[in-house]
Amino acid sequence: MQQRNSLFNTLLVATVLCVVCSLAVSGAAVALRDRQEQNVILDRKKNILDATGLAIGEYGVQASMLEMSQITELNGWISEKFVDLETGDYVSGETDDTVGIDNRKYNIGEPSRPKTMRVFFVEEPGSGRISQVVLPVFGKGLWGTLYGYLALRSDLNTIQGLTFYSHKETPGLGGEVDNPSWKAQWEGVKLYDESGEPAAMVFKGPAPSGDQHSVDGLSGATITSRGVTNLIRYWASQDGYGPYLGKLSGELTSSKEGA
Repeated sequence: MQQRNSLFNTLLVATVLCVVCSLAVSGAAVALRDRQEQNVILDRKKNILDATGLAIGEYGVQASMLEMSQITELNGWISEKFVDLETGDYVSGETDDTVGIDNRKYNIGEPSRPKTMRVFFVEEPGSGRISQVVLPVFGKGLWGTLYGYLALRSDLNTIQGLTFYSHKETPGLGGEVDNPSWKAQWEGVKLYDESGEPAAMVFKGPAPSGDQHSVDGLSGATITSRGVTNLIRYWASQDGYGPYLGKLSGELTSSKEGA
Protein backbone atom coordinates (compact mmCIF):
# COMPACT_ATOMS: atom_id res chain seq x y z
CA MET A 1 0.00 0.00 0.00
CA GLN A 2 1.38 3.42 -1.06
CA GLN A 3 2.09 5.93 1.68
CA ARG A 4 0.57 9.38 1.27
CA ASN A 5 3.96 11.06 1.29
CA SER A 6 5.56 8.58 -1.08
CA LEU A 7 7.48 9.78 -4.15
CA PHE A 8 4.77 8.36 -6.43
CA ASN A 9 1.97 10.31 -4.74
CA THR A 10 4.06 13.47 -4.68
CA LEU A 11 4.72 13.24 -8.42
CA LEU A 12 1.07 12.38 -9.10
CA VAL A 13 -0.22 15.41 -7.20
CA ALA A 14 2.33 17.68 -8.88
CA THR A 15 1.36 16.37 -12.31
CA VAL A 16 -2.36 16.82 -11.68
CA LEU A 17 -1.80 20.38 -10.40
CA CYS A 18 0.28 21.23 -13.48
CA VAL A 19 -2.40 19.92 -15.82
CA VAL A 20 -5.20 21.72 -13.98
CA CYS A 21 -3.28 25.01 -13.87
CA SER A 22 -2.35 24.74 -17.56
CA LEU A 23 -5.97 24.15 -18.52
CA ALA A 24 -7.07 27.08 -16.36
CA VAL A 25 -4.51 29.46 -17.90
CA SER A 26 -5.30 28.29 -21.44
CA GLY A 27 -9.02 28.66 -20.82
CA ALA A 28 -8.59 32.17 -19.44
CA ALA A 29 -6.42 33.17 -22.40
CA VAL A 30 -9.05 31.97 -24.87
CA ALA A 31 -11.91 33.55 -22.92
CA LEU A 32 -10.12 36.91 -22.66
CA ARG A 33 -8.80 37.01 -26.24
CA ASP A 34 -11.68 39.08 -27.58
CA ARG A 35 -11.42 41.53 -24.70
CA GLN A 36 -7.66 41.86 -25.23
CA GLU A 37 -8.17 42.58 -28.91
CA GLN A 38 -10.82 45.15 -28.06
CA ASN A 39 -8.42 46.82 -25.60
CA VAL A 40 -5.73 47.00 -28.30
CA ILE A 41 -8.17 48.69 -30.67
CA LEU A 42 -9.33 51.08 -27.94
CA ASP A 43 -5.74 51.99 -27.07
CA ARG A 44 -5.05 52.68 -30.74
CA LYS A 45 -8.07 54.97 -30.95
CA LYS A 46 -6.99 56.92 -27.88
CA ASN A 47 -3.46 57.44 -29.18
CA ILE A 48 -4.71 58.61 -32.55
CA LEU A 49 -7.04 61.09 -30.83
CA ASP A 50 -4.10 62.41 -28.79
CA ALA A 51 -1.83 62.69 -31.85
CA THR A 52 -4.49 64.60 -33.77
CA GLY A 53 -5.39 66.84 -30.84
CA LEU A 54 -9.08 66.02 -31.23
CA ALA A 55 -9.53 65.05 -27.59
CA ILE A 56 -7.94 68.26 -26.31
CA GLY A 57 -9.69 70.38 -28.94
CA GLU A 58 -13.17 69.07 -28.20
CA TYR A 59 -13.05 68.23 -24.50
CA GLY A 60 -9.86 69.83 -23.14
CA VAL A 61 -8.41 66.57 -21.82
CA GLN A 62 -6.27 63.68 -23.02
CA ALA A 63 -8.12 60.80 -24.65
CA SER A 64 -7.44 58.55 -21.65
CA MET A 65 -9.79 60.78 -19.64
CA LEU A 66 -12.70 60.53 -22.06
CA GLU A 67 -15.79 58.41 -21.67
CA MET A 68 -16.43 55.65 -24.20
CA SER A 69 -19.24 57.62 -25.84
CA GLN A 70 -16.91 60.57 -26.38
CA ILE A 71 -14.19 58.34 -27.87
CA THR A 72 -16.75 56.79 -30.20
CA GLU A 73 -18.01 60.24 -31.24
CA LEU A 74 -14.54 61.56 -32.09
CA ASN A 75 -13.55 58.40 -33.92
CA GLY A 76 -16.50 58.98 -36.21
CA TRP A 77 -14.32 61.67 -37.79
CA ILE A 78 -11.55 59.17 -38.53
CA SER A 79 -11.28 56.75 -41.44
CA GLU A 80 -8.49 54.44 -42.56
CA LYS A 81 -6.92 52.91 -45.65
CA PHE A 82 -4.02 50.61 -46.48
CA VAL A 83 -1.05 51.84 -48.49
CA ASP A 84 1.72 50.10 -50.41
CA LEU A 85 4.67 52.22 -49.30
CA GLU A 86 6.82 51.41 -52.33
CA THR A 87 4.26 52.65 -54.86
CA GLY A 88 2.27 55.03 -52.67
CA ASP A 89 -0.94 53.41 -53.91
CA TYR A 90 -3.91 52.28 -51.85
CA VAL A 91 -4.39 48.53 -51.52
CA SER A 92 -7.19 46.32 -50.23
CA GLY A 93 -5.52 45.28 -46.98
CA GLU A 94 -2.39 44.41 -45.04
CA THR A 95 -0.02 41.66 -46.16
CA ASP A 96 2.68 39.68 -44.38
CA ASP A 97 5.30 40.90 -46.86
CA THR A 98 8.21 42.92 -45.55
CA VAL A 99 10.84 45.16 -47.13
CA GLY A 100 14.44 45.29 -45.96
CA ILE A 101 15.65 48.56 -44.45
CA ASP A 102 19.01 49.74 -45.76
CA ASN A 103 18.93 53.43 -44.95
CA ARG A 104 22.08 54.39 -43.07
CA LYS A 105 21.17 58.07 -43.14
CA TYR A 106 18.15 57.50 -40.91
CA ASN A 107 18.95 54.42 -38.86
CA ILE A 108 15.81 53.19 -37.09
CA GLY A 109 17.50 50.04 -35.79
CA GLU A 110 15.19 47.60 -37.55
CA PRO A 111 16.11 45.14 -40.35
CA SER A 112 12.78 45.46 -42.15
CA ARG A 113 9.38 47.12 -42.28
CA PRO A 114 5.95 46.02 -43.53
CA LYS A 115 5.34 46.44 -47.26
CA THR A 116 1.90 47.86 -46.54
CA MET A 117 0.83 50.15 -43.70
CA ARG A 118 -2.50 51.34 -42.36
CA VAL A 119 -2.97 55.13 -42.48
CA PHE A 120 -5.72 57.20 -40.88
CA PHE A 121 -7.55 60.36 -41.93
CA VAL A 122 -9.35 63.05 -39.97
CA GLU A 123 -12.22 64.48 -41.96
CA GLU A 124 -13.86 67.79 -41.19
CA PRO A 125 -17.40 66.99 -40.01
CA GLY A 126 -19.95 67.73 -42.72
CA SER A 127 -17.38 68.62 -45.38
CA GLY A 128 -15.67 65.35 -46.16
CA ARG A 129 -12.38 67.20 -46.55
CA ILE A 130 -9.26 65.69 -45.03
CA SER A 131 -7.77 67.93 -42.35
CA GLN A 132 -5.12 65.51 -41.08
CA VAL A 133 -3.40 62.25 -41.97
CA VAL A 134 -2.05 59.99 -39.22
CA LEU A 135 0.93 57.75 -39.94
CA PRO A 136 1.99 54.79 -37.78
CA VAL A 137 5.74 55.03 -37.08
CA PHE A 138 8.34 53.00 -35.23
CA GLY A 139 12.07 53.05 -34.54
CA LYS A 140 14.77 52.15 -32.07
CA GLY A 141 14.94 53.77 -28.63
CA LEU A 142 17.39 52.99 -25.83
CA TRP A 143 16.01 49.65 -24.61
CA GLY A 144 13.66 48.67 -27.39
CA THR A 145 11.44 49.80 -30.23
CA LEU A 146 9.30 52.93 -30.01
CA TYR A 147 5.86 52.59 -31.60
CA GLY A 148 3.71 55.63 -32.20
CA TYR A 149 1.61 57.84 -34.45
CA LEU A 150 2.64 60.97 -36.35
CA ALA A 151 -0.23 63.30 -37.29
CA LEU A 152 0.23 65.79 -40.14
CA ARG A 153 -2.00 68.66 -41.15
CA SER A 154 -3.40 68.80 -44.68
CA ASP A 155 -0.31 70.58 -46.05
CA LEU A 156 1.55 67.31 -45.20
CA ASN A 157 4.46 69.34 -43.85
CA THR A 158 3.14 70.69 -40.56
CA ILE A 159 3.12 68.25 -37.65
CA GLN A 160 -0.05 68.28 -35.59
CA GLY A 161 1.15 65.80 -32.98
CA LEU A 162 3.32 62.84 -32.10
CA THR A 163 2.48 60.16 -29.56
CA PHE A 164 3.97 56.81 -28.57
CA TYR A 165 1.79 53.94 -27.43
CA SER A 166 4.54 51.40 -26.71
CA HIS A 167 8.17 51.81 -25.64
CA LYS A 168 10.72 50.60 -23.09
CA GLU A 169 12.40 53.91 -22.30
CA THR A 170 13.65 54.73 -18.80
CA PRO A 171 11.06 56.54 -16.64
CA GLY A 172 12.08 60.15 -16.01
CA LEU A 173 14.56 60.11 -18.90
CA GLY A 174 13.61 58.66 -22.29
CA GLY A 175 10.21 57.88 -20.80
CA GLU A 176 9.50 61.61 -21.06
CA VAL A 177 8.28 60.89 -24.59
CA ASP A 178 4.96 60.37 -22.75
CA ASN A 179 5.08 63.77 -21.07
CA PRO A 180 2.17 65.88 -22.38
CA SER A 181 4.20 69.12 -22.18
CA TRP A 182 6.97 67.63 -24.34
CA LYS A 183 4.54 66.13 -26.82
CA ALA A 184 2.78 69.50 -27.11
CA GLN A 185 5.98 71.01 -28.56
CA TRP A 186 5.52 69.02 -31.75
CA GLU A 187 2.42 70.95 -32.77
CA GLY A 188 3.37 73.25 -35.65
CA VAL A 189 6.86 71.79 -36.23
CA LYS A 190 7.75 71.50 -39.93
CA LEU A 191 8.52 67.99 -41.19
CA TYR A 192 10.59 69.03 -44.25
CA ASP A 193 13.10 71.78 -44.98
CA GLU A 194 12.99 74.13 -47.98
CA SER A 195 14.61 71.52 -50.24
CA GLY A 196 12.07 68.85 -49.31
CA GLU A 197 14.40 66.83 -47.10
CA PRO A 198 13.12 65.44 -43.77
CA ALA A 199 14.27 67.91 -41.13
CA ALA A 200 12.10 67.53 -37.99
CA MET A 201 14.23 66.62 -35.00
CA VAL A 202 14.70 66.43 -31.26
CA PHE A 203 17.40 69.01 -30.52
CA LYS A 204 20.29 68.30 -28.17
CA GLY A 205 19.30 70.65 -25.38
CA PRO A 206 16.71 73.45 -25.66
CA ALA A 207 15.52 73.98 -29.23
CA PRO A 208 16.73 77.28 -30.75
CA SER A 209 14.18 80.06 -30.56
CA GLY A 210 12.23 80.35 -33.78
CA ASP A 211 13.48 77.04 -35.18
CA GLN A 212 10.52 75.51 -37.02
CA HIS A 213 12.07 72.05 -37.27
CA SER A 214 13.00 71.09 -33.72
CA VAL A 215 11.73 70.48 -30.20
CA ASP A 216 13.62 70.41 -26.89
CA GLY A 217 15.87 67.45 -26.25
CA LEU A 218 15.04 64.88 -23.59
CA SER A 219 17.36 65.62 -20.67
CA GLY A 220 19.72 62.71 -20.01
CA ALA A 221 18.23 60.68 -22.86
CA THR A 222 20.51 61.29 -25.84
CA ILE A 223 19.89 57.89 -27.43
CA THR A 224 16.12 58.19 -27.14
CA SER A 225 16.25 61.72 -28.60
CA ARG A 226 18.32 60.48 -31.52
CA GLY A 227 15.96 57.54 -31.99
CA VAL A 228 12.90 59.81 -32.22
CA THR A 229 14.69 62.04 -34.73
CA ASN A 230 15.72 59.07 -36.86
CA LEU A 231 12.31 57.44 -36.90
CA ILE A 232 10.51 60.65 -37.89
CA ARG A 233 12.98 61.38 -40.66
CA TYR A 234 13.01 57.81 -41.93
CA TRP A 235 9.24 57.59 -42.22
CA ALA A 236 9.12 60.99 -43.91
CA SER A 237 11.77 59.89 -46.45
CA GLN A 238 11.33 58.11 -49.77
CA ASP A 239 12.02 54.82 -47.99
CA GLY A 240 9.02 55.42 -45.75
CA TYR A 241 5.84 57.36 -46.52
CA GLY A 242 7.51 59.72 -49.01
CA PRO A 243 6.02 58.19 -52.20
CA TYR A 244 2.57 58.06 -50.61
CA LEU A 245 2.67 61.61 -49.26
CA GLY A 246 3.68 62.85 -52.70
CA LYS A 247 0.59 61.26 -54.25
CA LEU A 248 -1.67 62.34 -51.39
CA SER A 249 -0.48 65.92 -51.81
CA GLY A 250 -1.67 65.86 -55.42
CA GLU A 251 -5.02 64.41 -54.38
CA LEU A 252 -5.55 67.06 -51.71
CA THR A 253 -4.58 69.85 -54.10
CA SER A 254 -7.01 68.59 -56.74
CA SER A 255 -9.73 68.32 -54.09
CA LYS A 256 -9.22 71.93 -53.01
CA GLU A 257 -9.23 73.20 -56.60
CA GLY A 258 -12.41 71.29 -57.35
CA ALA A 259 -14.20 72.57 -54.23
